[in-house]
Amino acid sequence: MSSVNYTQFYSFNLCFPAEFVAHVEINRPTKLNAFNQDTWRQLREIFHLISVDPNVRIVILSGAGDRAFTSGLELSPELFAMLNGGLDEERARFMTRRIIQDFQRSISAIENCSKPVIGVAHGVAFGLAVDILSATDIRICTSDVRFSVKEVDIGLAADIGTLQRLPKVVNSLSWCKDVVYTARVFGAQEAHAQGFVSKVVESKQKGLEVGLELAKVIATKSPVAVQGSKHLINYSRDRTIQEGLDYTATWNALAIGKDMKDAVAATLSKSKPQYGKL
Repeated sequence: MSSVNYTQFYSFNLCFPAEFVAHVEINRPTKLNAFNQDTWRQLREIFHLISVDPNVRIVILSGAGDRAFTSGLELSPELFAMLNGGLDEERARFMTRRIIQDFQRSISAIENCSKPVIGVAHGVAFGLAVDILSATDIRICTSDVRFSVKEVDIGLAADIGTLQRLPKVVNSLSWCKDVVYTARVFGAQEAHAQGFVSKVVESKQKGLEVGLELAKVIATKSPVAVQGSKHLINYSRDRTIQEGLDYTATWNALAIGKDMKDAVAATLSKSKPQYGKL
């Protein structure tokens, strides 16, 4: 159980189903878990808090209800008013850029969170759903999930992270461009074949169970090692191999310490190591 107060985030449900495990659930099921401005800002704040919460080592992210992980951005009169706002053309463009960047920072908060995030997708997972899931560390989906990079169907290029992250997540740039340019719906087996998800399960409940069991395993590992691994994988992904190797050497020169000693001692004594909070 965390000592941090997460009850202020009314667009999400947060619980702690196991020691050091947080479950974040998008909680707008009557709107198919679509995001408005409040929702994306709450998402950012939640993951900023989780990132420094010593009682959390791993996060599960899912959507409430049976119908959708998230159907994407809520297209509302309020959104269009926010984008236009009665400004002249030049100022409206600057305002739009600021809004896009604010939204981008919210999704990047998942990737930048120091704790690994397991995404569990079900039902409708359109547009923003792919942005969010591409920013998670491990992805599980149900056999009936429906994915779509939907943005071209509303007249714009995806601008919250899919075009930057999805090509680095999946096996084929050709396939990535196919689903981006066409906005076509694709299912669980295609997503698995292309490496977008690592596991397909029969139901949302099973996905949460699988995600929780995986989270429990990760939560038993050294948080220094796990959080360091996430940081180093993400750092190295965007750089040359040699740059990643050099940075990792420096990182581990500073990070190797008590957790490694405890792990080695536990291995030799055939006991279970206990790690301090981080």
